[in-house]
Amino acid sequence: MSTNPNKPKDPKVLSCKNFNGYKPCFADHNCWENGCKSYNPVGTRILIINLDAMGDVLMTTAQLPGIKRKYPESTIYWVTLKNATGLLQNNPYIDRVFQFDYESDLILSQMSFDIILNVDKSTRSGALTMKLNANEKLGFGINDNGKIIPLNEGAQYNYQLGMDDNLKFRINKRTGQDYLAETFNLDYRNDEYVFNFTDDELIFIDEYKSNIGISNTDKVIGFNTGCSLLFPNKKMTLEQHAILIERFLALKEYKIMLLGGPEDSERNEFLAKQFDGRVINTPTNDGVRKGACYESIPQVIITGDSFGMHLAIALKKFVIAWFGLSCWTEIELYGRGVKLFPEGLFCAPCWKKVCPYNLECIQMIDLERIVNETVSFFNRK
Repeated sequence: MSTNPNKPKDPKVLSCKNFNGYKPCFADHNCWENGCKSYNPVGTRILIINLDAMGDVLMTTAQLPGIKRKYPESTIYWVTLKNATGLLQNNPYIDRVFQFDYESDLILSQMSFDIILNVDKSTRSGALTMKLNANEKLGFGINDNGKIIPLNEGAQYNYQLGMDDNLKFRINKRTGQDYLAETFNLDYRNDEYVFNFTDDELIFIDEYKSNIGISNTDKVIGFNTGCSLLFPNKKMTLEQHAILIERFLALKEYKIMLLGGPEDSERNEFLAKQFDGRVINTPTNDGVRKGACYESIPQVIITGDSFGMHLAIALKKFVIAWFGLSCWTEIELYGRGVKLFPEGLFCAPCWKKVCPYNLECIQMIDLERIVNETVSFFNRK
């Protein structure tokens, strides 16, 4: 036995990613007594804090390649809300995902990090950032009056976007990935979102396609019909959706899939009944991973600025996205899509939850262009 019960014979054991102190890393080997059999150094310990919307969590995954370029020998932890943890599963860059709850708070409070990267400009995430132990903290925190503050020079531009509507709505031309990389002192190389299916999920996708009668040669269009309840005015009207679906069905070349989460169930049911047997209404209550499986099937996704849009970007789909109240310049489609926005409309973007102008930005959505862009995409393919 080791002479000191609190320390292994080989000090490297406690800085190995594989060792957890609960069970052997290898069934035939005692690391504590005999040292590491396969040393995998923890390296730079990095914690990402991202408790905002699921779409923001997906967009933040685009920072992971840059983090690994800067810190190739590192361990990346990520704390997020329960509804977003599934988005980070099977991600080769992330070593451990913490669900934001009391248990994780206990664990994180006892850990030490080299760097904390806080994405969120919120008092909740800022308080967590200030509470935890780290040699360096980047992004946003709170001061002793509970006010959100930038923690480093690189976070200043990102911070000012929240303070200055003219900068955010009129002047800024940078994408969210661009200025978030600056916030974290990373080199910006237009890295893509990182989302990977498991082998079982790939099997499920193939089986689901077979069950609903979709082949690999079919031309499939997916409609994200809704958005989060936080900003309900991002939605296109049901009448606009119905007009588009009717136009595509009349062309007799395309299959239509209705996509979305629990908040979109009623809208999708309405449209499915209107086009009884002519569209595929995917389940909306199967969870975020299954939702991603369904969204992986269409080649084109028609969507507002929503989680479904970010998921389509992560899945490398051709995205036709409309914008009204939100900032279209901040979204990167990586050359796979089209952004429709109300050019010349004085009040857009605005990020208002209540519109004083009868949602003119939604009324202005160019449905004919959506049809033409979709047809053009399939013709190119």
